[in-house]
Amino acid sequence: MRILVATAVPAERDAVARAFTAEAREHAIPGASLHRISLFDLVAAGVGPAAAAASAAAALTVATLAGEPYDLVVCAGIGGGFQPEAPVGSLVLADEITVVDLGAETPDGFVPVTELGFGAVTHRPPETLVRDLAVVTGGRAGTVLTVNTVTGSTERAAELRRRHPRALAEAMEGFGVAAAATAHGVPVLEIRAVSNPVGPRDRAAWRIADALAALTEAFGKLAPVLESWSPHES
Repeated sequence: MRILVATAVPAERDAVARAFTAEAREHAIPGASLHRISLFDLVAAGVGPAAAAASAAAALTVATLAGEPYDLVVCAGIGGGFQPEAPVGSLVLADEITVVDLGAETPDGFVPVTELGFGAVTHRPPETLVRDLAVVTGGRAGTVLTVNTVTGSTERAAELRRRHPRALAEAMEGFGVAAAATAHGVPVLEIRAVSNPVGPRDRAAWRIADALAALTEAFGKLAPVLESWSPHES
């Protein structure tokens, strides 16, 4: 198994790295650097779906050309949680990775690109792997939304839940990472530790340090499952 873990920023990458006892070895790739720990390559891929897709695609391409392709890609980090299902400090595992604003505004409301006859708005991680990871981590499985603009109002949060009733969390990189993985034929996961409620931006309510600690704890539990998982499982 070789596993690529893509986070948005170095703080998230380092939180994942703290789950392992081995020291990371750094390898340069176009536009970024990989921190290799055992079977895992960690990359701070950038904020937003475009940057994350570009970095993940670069890492996937370099690995394939070297004859060492990845078996799994994991988008990991912190994110906002829809209340009360995903409280601050909890862990969310995506069984669907859905981009919310790829489409068109019409007189009848928002229409995703799939209803316009092209593209994709959702990627689905391996069902059995998500289930097994939820068991070992105590996390909850549901839809993780990819947004270009973080939600900042009660009205927007309600609209997202109306359109995506299974949504548990929102973040900014999952769909981009999933698009890169899918283009390479590699399965993808998204794992989010909740740092704040989705809705009005109340910085006093953010618990970023707690969420990063939860991410470290989660990877300590899920690493053995990822290492033993077969890419041929559904």
